[in-house]
Amino acid sequence: MKEEARERAAEVETERSRALLYGLLSRLLAAPPDAQLLRQLSRLEGDETAIGTALAGLAAAAQRLSAAAVREEYEALFVGLGRGELLPYASWYLTGFLYERPLAELRAELGRLGIVRREGNPEPEDHIASVLEVMAGLADGRFGRVDLTLQKRFFERHLDSWGVRFFADLAQARAADFYREVAKLGRVLLEIERVAFAMVD
Repeated sequence: MKEEARERAAEVETERSRALLYGLLSRLLAAPPDAQLLRQLSRLEGDETAIGTALAGLAAAAQRLSAAAVREEYEALFVGLGRGELLPYASWYLTGFLYERPLAELRAELGRLGIVRREGNPEPEDHIASVLEVMAGLADGRFGRVDLTLQKRFFERHLDSWGVRFFADLAQARAADFYREVAKLGRVLLEIERVAFAMVD
């Protein structure tokens, strides 16, 4: 029984860590961090793992840059005059157009899961921040019991097909500095998730 309890505690901690990483990425891609969040990020400590190295890079960028500089960077990357350097939407990455079939399929999936779009959010549901937020909620049980099979299905259908490409583009974007580190963390997380989900029946 003790061994089972330890294993269950380890599983819960893993799910919590995954949810926190997805949630952090979602928050940073939904809007630029304010000064308080940058201070919190600057205190992150990494380790020798791929995730730890990416977190250390994010902390160093948060120490080096002001909230105003990161806000300007975010605007250049995702807003711009007319449009930003990148379009962070599944429809764009998968079809080359906005508001296409990937968005309709995602909306149908969210409906089946009982997940309602947050009031006041002007972005379509296939924005990278929204998709990452759903993964965070599936991992921490916010949308019901934690179900790895369900997480795998959502990941494969709505994130894996384009997320790594988005983070690769973000890492190479001309305006990216702070967000280059965000991209590194995102890419590492999705690559780890892809391998882990391959072992889930």
